[in-house]
Amino acid sequence: MVKVIRSTVMNAPVEAVWEVIRDFNGHDQWHPAVATSLIERGNPSDMVGCIRRFKLEDGSELREQLLTLSDIEQSFTYCLLDTPIPLFNYVAHCRLFPVTDGDLTVWEWHSRFDTPAGRQEELATMVGDNIYSAGFDAIRTHMGLEAA
Repeated sequence: MVKVIRSTVMNAPVEAVWEVIRDFNGHDQWHPAVATSLIERGNPSDMVGCIRRFKLEDGSELREQLLTLSDIEQSFTYCLLDTPIPLFNYVAHCRLFPVTDGDLTVWEWHSRFDTPAGRQEELATMVGDNIYSAGFDAIRTHMGLEAA
C-alpha cells in the first residue's frame, strides 16, 4: 500500500480556507486539472455519501464519494469509485488546523492506495505533486493569497 502525505501553510484564517475546500463539488472552480464537476442525483455537496462525477482537462472522467465531513474538525474523507488511473482502494483525507500565531492555516492532505506492481513511486509522485501540491497552489491563487 502506498501512502502520500502533503501539507502546507496557507496565509489565511482556517475559516476562510474551509469555506472554499468544504464544497465537495467546488474543485472545478479552483483545481487546474478539473474541467467540470457535478454531484450525482442532485444531492447536496455536503451530504455524506454523495458522489461527484468530474472530468479532467484531458477528458478523463472520475467518480469520488464523500465518506466523512466534519465542520468541527474542518476535515473530510473521500474515496475513488471510478478512475482511468490505476489507483485501487484509494481513500484520501483533508484536514485544516488553525495556526493562532499569525492567523494562518495548516492544510494536510493524505491518502492510501494500491497500485499495479512497479508503479508505486510513479503514482505516489503523480498524486502528491499533480493533485495535492497543485491544489495547494491553486487555492492560493483562487483566494488571492501569498505563500506563507
